[in-house]
Amino acid sequence: QLETLEQEEQERLELKAHPVERRTHMVSHQHGLTVTKTLREGEAEPQCQSFSYGRAELQGLLPEGASLLLLRVLACQRAVPPGLIFPAIDSEGHLCTSSY
Repeated sequence: QLETLEQEEQERLELKAHPVERRTHMVSHQHGLTVTKTLREGEAEPQCQSFSYGRAELQGLLPEGASLLLLRVLACQRAVPPGLIFPAIDSEGHLCTSSY
């Protein structure tokens, strides 16, 4: 049984005098998962939001790193089982579903 213990994502856009940086940090703990989103635009102070999810909500969670691995396995098998749906975290840090 595989489980994501921690995941960090970083995106940076260089737009002349207005860079934008987005970070997502996910960390697993005893009661579930905490997702922290940080957005920094230009020289402004970073804006942070945190979301926590319980273990029951996350049963079968497929974070981005695991999703990429699954896509490679499905490509090698050249088949996608019908109804393949997993809980996932969207770009805003909210719980959603991912279907293939």
